[in-house]
Amino acid sequence: MDTILYLAHTDASGSLPKAALEALTAALDLTRELDGASLVLGLIGENVEGAAGAVGGVERVVGVSGPEFAVSRYASDAAATEALVNATEATIVIAPATPRLCRTLPGVAGRLGGRVETQVTEVTAEGDTVRAQRWFYRQRMVATLSRSQRPWFLLVAPGAYDAWKGEAGGAQLERVNVDLPADQLRTRVEGFQAAASQTQTIRPDAQTLLVAGAGWTKKQADGQVHIKDAECLVLGFLELAHASLGSSKSLVDQSSEGGEVMSFMSHLNQVGQTGSTPRHKKGLSTCCHGEEPHVVGWRFIRERRAINLDPACGWAQGKADVLYVADAFQVMAKVNELLSGQ
Repeated sequence: MDTILYLAHTDASGSLPKAALEALTAALDLTRELDGASLVLGLIGENVEGAAGAVGGVERVVGVSGPEFAVSRYASDAAATEALVNATEATIVIAPATPRLCRTLPGVAGRLGGRVETQVTEVTAEGDTVRAQRWFYRQRMVATLSRSQRPWFLLVAPGAYDAWKGEAGGAQLERVNVDLPADQLRTRVEGFQAAASQTQTIRPDAQTLLVAGAGWTKKQADGQVHIKDAECLVLGFLELAHASLGSSKSLVDQSSEGGEVMSFMSHLNQVGQTGSTPRHKKGLSTCCHGEEPHVVGWRFIRERRAINLDPACGWAQGKADVLYVADAFQVMAKVNELLSGQ
């Protein structure tokens, strides 16, 4: 009989972040499907009482808390995780694939003689067999895995599940004490430094992703380049639609090649085979051709639309739900006009 440990860390406010609530959905679903399984809630953070009381449907809650667990530090997070696994005798650990836990859990799995899977997109059970699904080779191949080795750590990719929404719980928090030697607290977090940008263009929780291609920087019908107009149209849409911005590799590479680019664009915006793999509900590609490496980055976007002057571009080959054969400058100008109510 498996004991499932749902493991998460709290944020600065003492709450569970969205990625953690999504992983909680996976843990609850697996508990219902797996014969004889029991679920334990495990929390790490400076103060975990609020998060412990906010989750219902769990009979047991354990936590490691204190100032030394407020920030991401491998030594303290690994010690806390190991203590929680040992205290609960967990055989399966489900956690959100946040940077903090992705850095910690592989090492803990090695300490405990277990195994770990990262960026899991689905966890299911048939009888007493647990199966985890994940993608390989930049989301080109999908595999379903099952292991007999325990404990088995499963890091659930953000966006793979809907965030849990339920009633608050009443389980009593059990505190697990972890003594950290002074040499394990040498690493200190001095602060956070964000990439320099004139405006916020990356919004992971946005409903819509706008991807800009190199066509925005090419000569238009009048034989001229209109970078400033392109910047105004793109920024206008991002603000009016509260959308996130993605970019093709060819566009962000122009800055290193001496070409004129949008001032707010960086490699952090790059999506596709060599960039990020976003999970927004809707995506709008502009001035991109829909080549396979770029489309790979759109694999988890549910509704895909594109604007391109070429009716034979890659997006037209079954890769977009809707293709607008039109000038992106004109279309986006009209879209912004409609969004602003003018």
